[in-house]
Amino acid sequence: MPGLVTATGVLAFLADEEPELKVFALKTLNDDIDTVWTEVAGELSQIEALYEDEQFPERELAALVLAKVYFHLQAYSESMTFALAAGPLFKLDEPGEFEETIISKCVDQYIAVSSARHASKPSKNVPAIATTFASGSLDGSAIISPTTPFSQSTLPSKSLLARASTDNTILDPTFQPTKEGRSASIAQITDTKTQIALHNVIERLFESCLKEGKYRQVVGIAVEAKNLDVLRKVIKRASEDSKRSKTPVQEGSQGPAEELMDYVLSICMDVVQERSFRTEILRLILDLLRDIPNPDYFAIARCAVYLDSDEEASEMLQQLVAKADRDVTAVAYQIAFDLYDNGTQEFLGKVIKSLPSGEPPKKAAEEEGEGAAESEPLVQDQESSEEALPEEAAKAYKNIRSILDGSKAIKLNLEFLYRNNHTDLSILNKVRDSLEGRNSIFHTAVTFCNAFMNAGTTHDKFFRDNLEWLGKAVNWSKFTATAALGVIHRGNLTQSRKLLEPYLPRQGGVSSGSIFSQGGALYAYGLIHANHGADALEYLRTAFTSVDEEVIQHGGALGLGIAGMATGNEQVFNDLTQVLYADSALNGEAVGLAMGLIMLGTGSANAISVMMGYAHDTTHEKIVRGCAIGMALVMFGRQEGADTTIEALLQEPEPALRYGGILTVAMAYCGTGSNKAIRKLLHYAVSDVNDDVRRIAVMSLGFILFRKPGSVPRMVELLAESYNPHVRYGSAMALGISCAGTGLDEAIDLLEPMMKDPTDFVRQGALIALSMIMVQQNEVMNPKVAAIRKTLKKVVGDRHEDAMTKFGASLALGIIDAGGRNCTIGLQTQTGNLNMPAIVGMAVFTQYWYWFPFTHFLSLSFVPTSIIGLDPDLEIPSFKLHCATRPSLFDYPPEQEVKTAEGPSMVTTAVLSTTAQAKRRAQKKERAQRRESMDIDSTPTVSKAPSQPAGDKMDIDDDKKGKTEESKEKKEGETSADKEAQSGSDSKKKTEKEKVGYEIENMSRVLPGQLKYISFPAGRYVPVKKPTGGPLLLHDTEPEEPKALIEEKLKKVTTERAPVAGASSATPRQTAQNLLSQAQRGQLSGSSMRDLNELFQLTARGAEGRAAQLGGLAASGGAAEQSGSGAAAAAGVLTAVDEDAEGDQEADVPGDFDYFTDAEDNDE
Repeated sequence: MPGLVTATGVLAFLADEEPELKVFALKTLNDDIDTVWTEVAGELSQIEALYEDEQFPERELAALVLAKVYFHLQAYSESMTFALAAGPLFKLDEPGEFEETIISKCVDQYIAVSSARHASKPSKNVPAIATTFASGSLDGSAIISPTTPFSQSTLPSKSLLARASTDNTILDPTFQPTKEGRSASIAQITDTKTQIALHNVIERLFESCLKEGKYRQVVGIAVEAKNLDVLRKVIKRASEDSKRSKTPVQEGSQGPAEELMDYVLSICMDVVQERSFRTEILRLILDLLRDIPNPDYFAIARCAVYLDSDEEASEMLQQLVAKADRDVTAVAYQIAFDLYDNGTQEFLGKVIKSLPSGEPPKKAAEEEGEGAAESEPLVQDQESSEEALPEEAAKAYKNIRSILDGSKAIKLNLEFLYRNNHTDLSILNKVRDSLEGRNSIFHTAVTFCNAFMNAGTTHDKFFRDNLEWLGKAVNWSKFTATAALGVIHRGNLTQSRKLLEPYLPRQGGVSSGSIFSQGGALYAYGLIHANHGADALEYLRTAFTSVDEEVIQHGGALGLGIAGMATGNEQVFNDLTQVLYADSALNGEAVGLAMGLIMLGTGSANAISVMMGYAHDTTHEKIVRGCAIGMALVMFGRQEGADTTIEALLQEPEPALRYGGILTVAMAYCGTGSNKAIRKLLHYAVSDVNDDVRRIAVMSLGFILFRKPGSVPRMVELLAESYNPHVRYGSAMALGISCAGTGLDEAIDLLEPMMKDPTDFVRQGALIALSMIMVQQNEVMNPKVAAIRKTLKKVVGDRHEDAMTKFGASLALGIIDAGGRNCTIGLQTQTGNLNMPAIVGMAVFTQYWYWFPFTHFLSLSFVPTSIIGLDPDLEIPSFKLHCATRPSLFDYPPEQEVKTAEGPSMVTTAVLSTTAQAKRRAQKKERAQRRESMDIDSTPTVSKAPSQPAGDKMDIDDDKKGKTEESKEKKEGETSADKEAQSGSDSKKKTEKEKVGYEIENMSRVLPGQLKYISFPAGRYVPVKKPTGGPLLLHDTEPEEPKALIEEKLKKVTTERAPVAGASSATPRQTAQNLLSQAQRGQLSGSSMRDLNELFQLTARGAEGRAAQLGGLAASGGAAEQSGSGAAAAAGVLTAVDEDAEGDQEADVPGDFDYFTDAEDNDE
């Protein structure tokens, strides 16, 4: 039947009295509506009248025609309403633009209605905060802060953060909040029948998806609609379908239900931004996982950590151990490692407390021995009345406790960093020689560079070799240098007290050392025990409360905060509060920060009110800033639970408190990518009147978006070109924080021009950010690494560069080679959760702007990049992994080539022309006298007298010249042959390197980007899960066979107690004079001759500081070199009381430096 050309005649039937004619007209119009809809649009009232007539037999047909006409008119809400009224006539499975659009509109409507029905529960424990401004309601009647710009006062008074979150998932961007909560594009359905019809359409849609096995589509709609009933139904349906299907699941692979569970867990952690709804989904997943016979225990562990459900974690571990199977126990060990990586100290302490101890208390005390004091578990109050456990179970529980308290993981990482240390000391020496140690900022810069390069390696040779340079540290430089030992020896738990004993304040006695080294030692002690308080917390608390010196209290507060991070210890918090109330500006900043670290992430209302109240009462800006940062740390990860605190802080007239409010946004929403948090930060970045607030607002974007590093360069591109240098600095640091370790080209392209910025601190930020991005990158991965490294060294040595930029370059050289080139900056754990110590360390590190000792906090962000395979006995077997790529791709960067300074050599004696002439005249005269005395005529054949004197010297010279030319030719021939041979071997090496696939040993460096190339060859050991880096448990397929283990090198290293006296009492000048006088008298032995030669070399380099070391060698036969650790050698230097007074002026920055020469500049 040909289609209609015009609808005029058909439309006339609609006015007829016969219902059959009306039905015929509607059917005809429905068939050709795409052609004649323009004419039908004029008669919509008649068709609507038919639809509303309850006596009309084909009301649904009339509704379908209306739906199609409204669709062509682009009135999609009305079209959807009539399509729902059409009932079964609306075909979901028909291909067509109308059907697809209406289905999409129905899904949007369903999501909007369902999510509005899902009332999010208000966050508990939200403090009511009284602020100076806007302490009442947050509406327009509140007083506006005097520092608020006019542009800000015209915005809606209710903050974006306080609004209902309608974009917490992947909703259409038009769904913006309005007065009614939804935009006008969503139809307001009040008719019950239409609501039922909508529900039926969605049910039909879900059923068709489930029949086709498209479970993920239904899960996505259910999550967006916040409908947990549908989510539960889908997961159960997937499980039932997999049971009914006869297709067998391959060994090692997951079934449909397990895959769907992983998908739900991933979108829950990565996509859902609302904390309360995420918690509900995780509880649902946890309930469903319990019902599965063989659940994914690693997924349960992730849920338990996020939900802070220590009972669930403890119960799961006990179930696994109770199975008494060797392989299952290995899974329990791996879960314990995952719990330690992701859990707080408070959470882990509760899990340990609920586990059986595994052995009687007496036996445990005997086995622990002398070194138990610093390696005990977090919680020791185990009940002695436990039932007797089988030997295997007791051993398993003992191992699990050692993993959960962190001692096992810390020990493994320490061993890895020690044995794979690739620190390039020549870079450190160059930085030391380029920066004058008498200047405090430069001395501190070298200290940080050394600390970061050797973080966690226990390698403190630089301090041992540079005692005189170390002696230049005064006051806070001495504090920082002592604290650097904590960064270098981080994790060296068993030796920490012995190592720092010469510096630590003596209990109950008067300490004779410098108060700055004592305070730095307490700070170092906390850094060694970072996020692993155990026994160290009590020691630090005692040391903190028993002293009155403000500097020692400053170091003690920082040490307490780092060691007791996230413990929620009320006793320690109260001790810190008492010191805070003393109103000392010197230690108040550290105490406020430490209070936040102790209560990290707890959201404690009491802590917030105490710090907020005192910040209003005090007049010291340093204390206000410390409290502001502390409040931000208390709200770590709380998301919408922190909104009240954020609003209160951002309404304050005091810039330091607004600064804390912005930092609270960064900490509360870190890693979420929350749109509302980003809008808030961008608003303050361009509107606040204070530069500090604008700087931290831009910088905080890095914390929000570090899980999506690719989006940050695009976001800060315009901010990086701002007229305000503080905004430019903030954008540089935001790129460094979010793109750390990625080597992202877009970020580097933005930062490279900033290295030449006219403002010194912007250049500083650009250099630090570049080093964060380039950490562990080599030239194969990113060709720009070499140029950036060269730039860093050039900036450090440039005599015309500003001090702040040099400071940034020194830090950058330490960061780019962090942890002996074996660490990266990881703000999330290997399993994808937030790495709380790393994020907190990075946040406090950014406060070095105000206080340099905070720089050490960056070491908390350093994460070892390794795979450490462990067998079921937690021993380290020797086996090889296969890496399916070229060795050069992930190799260590090459070490810097050092130009060897040649010592003084004997110079040939110069022969003057007058001397040669006098000699020839004397010879001529002598021969003449001989002839006269003999009276014999000389024959012309033998007479060579006239030519001999003149040619005598020249003949010898010619001979020498001939010989030297011959030797030169010979040498050139040899060197060319050597070069050819060398180039041949190099080309051989290059061709070998290009081969894809190579073997690496267990406990080797494996970068995060390298993990996808790693595989376990078929053999004895099989991993319990997909390798993610760090400790990895292995199933031993041949447990009865003898096994080869990797020897732990760190066990052989012992740390001697440092002697309080200095390395040598002789001054460098006296040492040099003694050696030279002995050389003149010929009394030098062989070793002393070597010392003299070394002295000449040092003199040629102009490094007088090394002569002190030579004095020790000459006096004691090299005993100083073997005296143990750098802490031991440097004890006398750092514990010495400063001779200069507190207010004395420090030396000025020297005009130029002796290190660089024109020749070296040309070589470079």
